[in-house]
Amino acid sequence: MLPKTLFLLLFSLSTVTTLAQQQSKPNILFMMADDHAAHAVGAYGGRLAVVNPTPILDRLVAEGMRLDNVFVTNSICTPSRATLMTGQYSHVNGVTTLSGRIEPERQHLARLIKDAGYETAMIGKWHLKEEPAAFDYYAVLPGQGSYFNPILRVDGEGEWPNNAVRYAGYDSKHSSDVVTDLSLEWLKERDTSKPFFLMHHFKAPHDNFENAERYDWLYEDIEIPEPISLRFQPDFGSEATAEAGTSVSKRNTRRNMGHHMFVDQSLDSSAYTHVSYQRYMKKYLRTIKGIDDNIGRLLDHLEETGELDNTIIIYTSDQGFMLGEHDYIDKRWMYEESLRVPFIVRYPDYVATSSTSDAIINNVDFAPTLLEMAGVQKPDFMQGDSFLSIIQGERPPADWKTSTYYRYWMHMTHHDNPAHYGIRTKDFKLIFYYGLPLDAPGALEAATQPGWELYDLRTDPQELRNVYNNSDYAEVVQQLKKELLELKAEIGDTDDKYPTLMERRQQYWDM
Repeated sequence: MLPKTLFLLLFSLSTVTTLAQQQSKPNILFMMADDHAAHAVGAYGGRLAVVNPTPILDRLVAEGMRLDNVFVTNSICTPSRATLMTGQYSHVNGVTTLSGRIEPERQHLARLIKDAGYETAMIGKWHLKEEPAAFDYYAVLPGQGSYFNPILRVDGEGEWPNNAVRYAGYDSKHSSDVVTDLSLEWLKERDTSKPFFLMHHFKAPHDNFENAERYDWLYEDIEIPEPISLRFQPDFGSEATAEAGTSVSKRNTRRNMGHHMFVDQSLDSSAYTHVSYQRYMKKYLRTIKGIDDNIGRLLDHLEETGELDNTIIIYTSDQGFMLGEHDYIDKRWMYEESLRVPFIVRYPDYVATSSTSDAIINNVDFAPTLLEMAGVQKPDFMQGDSFLSIIQGERPPADWKTSTYYRYWMHMTHHDNPAHYGIRTKDFKLIFYYGLPLDAPGALEAATQPGWELYDLRTDPQELRNVYNNSDYAEVVQQLKKELLELKAEIGDTDDKYPTLMERRQQYWDM
């Protein structure tokens, strides 16, 4: 038996070593917006850079890395967040639509990082229905939540889901400000003997777009540039999408942005589109300015506490957003503006300043990457791969993905988008609109016309021309169809379980 004094000394050294190991790990601040399109970040360029609402995010890009080819696998809120928490595609984690949920035992990302010695918190938009009990602390919006004077379900304030606290001020208190207030409060009170993992999730800029009152006149006298495809679409789309999608203009009489923005219905088509678009974009960009300013508050706190350079800072979005491109609003589409998300990383220890990467990444890779950042090995049930080495400036591994898979399940719900799946490489995008509800909860039961679309992203990055039926692309079509089926088999999303889909595939695969 060891002498008591020696035992105490060894125990003390072991405790100090464990504490030092924990403190040597970087903090992780994972910030995510809702529906923030990459082209609405100044540093990503594009037509909106001239009215740039994101100088703070631009600063993060200048001090870190901008990833240019980051995509979601299902462009809708709940499925995207489920993929983040599980590292699995929608068909595997079971969250294919807004009706899905992730129970505490399946909140793998939070559970595994907590087990690695991190103090964890989830603050802001959660949207996964079940209590985020895998975190040490949470304060989350119920469902979509409110933009002003929001109620949040707060850990320690009672039993879920009745642990509701309203955050209000003398003036209307905006959600982005409240979420940041709560994150700052948690950061100030956290256990500093541990590194932190904070998921700070804004509700903004989800529609209906409501900005904090201090931004009411921002961009008032500025003309927001229109995308060329708002009015010019020479060969866009297919028979599957001819009547689909909610619009900026009067095209969709059931639902369009002019309805949301209370545009005078007596205006002619051109004027209506102009007014609708300008009101839409100004409100959208004002909510983003609120996000950017609040990120500045978080960075200021980290700098004041000496934690800025010891914190991996990440900013992304749960999906992109159509900002008038192709006369569309909302997300859900596999078109670029909806499919692509911003992904920005700052960490001076291993992220080079003003660096970029064009490696193809999708959000099933987020959880494995965050785990590796925390020193945790990816579990076998996660389908994604860590791209930490790419963030660190290395070339993508030889076996890194050359394409990304996408599937939207919520057939014709809310914004009239038909169900579809497809593949995107660096050069091409192939989409199959199968137009069936299958077993997606809440999907519209009526089937719609199937169709194919192919876009050559090398010559047509704005996806103005569907070249699927162009004989010059016949070999490309066949090769991409082969790759698409191989990718579906690889991730386990085959169509075999759906006889109606297999029948439709056989009928339309070679159309």
